[in-house]
Amino acid sequence: MKITLRQLQYLIALGEARHFGRAAESVHVSQPALSVQIRDLEAAIGTRLVERKAREAVLTPAGREVVARARRVMEEVQAIAEVGRQERGLTGQLTLGVIPTVAPYLLPAALPLIRARNSALDLRVREAQTAELIAELQGGTLDAAVIALPSKVRGLSEHPLFTDRFLLAGSAPRVAALEGATPRPEEMDPDSLLLLEEGHCLADQALEVCGLDRSRTQVDLGASSLSTLCGLVAGGFGVTLVPELAACAEQRMQGLALTRFAAPEPCRTIGLVTRETSGQGAWVEELADLLKRAGTETIAAATV
Repeated sequence: MKITLRQLQYLIALGEARHFGRAAESVHVSQPALSVQIRDLEAAIGTRLVERKAREAVLTPAGREVVARARRVMEEVQAIAEVGRQERGLTGQLTLGVIPTVAPYLLPAALPLIRARNSALDLRVREAQTAELIAELQGGTLDAAVIALPSKVRGLSEHPLFTDRFLLAGSAPRVAALEGATPRPEEMDPDSLLLLEEGHCLADQALEVCGLDRSRTQVDLGASSLSTLCGLVAGGFGVTLVPELAACAEQRMQGLALTRFAAPEPCRTIGLVTRETSGQGAWVEELADLLKRAGTETIAAATV
């Protein structure tokens, strides 16, 4: 009996989900179909790979070793599939990950540009926090991801797209009270600084530019989106940092005011990351060029 790539894919999914039903759902097959493939794989290898318990499935030591090797196999398969794309450019299917503090502001400008380049491209977008996107990129689920650089992850290639400066956001009366004074990030009152919930890189960046840690911020409402955070500060609940990329969309919110920091303005670098095995093919260059154009045009439209 031969070992198939499908069987390896299903075992990897089972190892991650630790549950036959959830694993089957993640690879879009029925639970019985997945179970049959796992049993066939065990028969082919000649040893048990999964401990089947009442409410979970746990990999045996042999199962963990097979999964580790299977991941390397799948990475090579993905690299083989990408060989043709490197020369063809943006064609076929492309799965792109984008962090939440970029996706709603960059994609409305980027998607029309990408569609105009190739209307037949099967583009799939995944919005998630940086750690999730990097894990999925390494695992081959994503082809590329838009995150804040640097990624600090070995095995990834980084392609800087644009610089995204931070703005101070607060209620109109609070910002007006500055009376023309240009604020500095390090002078912000930690008691009034609102942050996104932990896991968002924007929260960590805001703390870094203000020279703070999360334990020093007493007003931390754990907002899960930048729009929610802007709504809170517009209502008088403290202040926050908003990337310039989001300014054009968020400044329409009633009661919200934005102002710039003193030079040098704090900023982040938004970039496209790919696996090193993806190379520097035409599709990477094309995608990076389109995303860069969309980002710079969106930022230029801000009126702060």
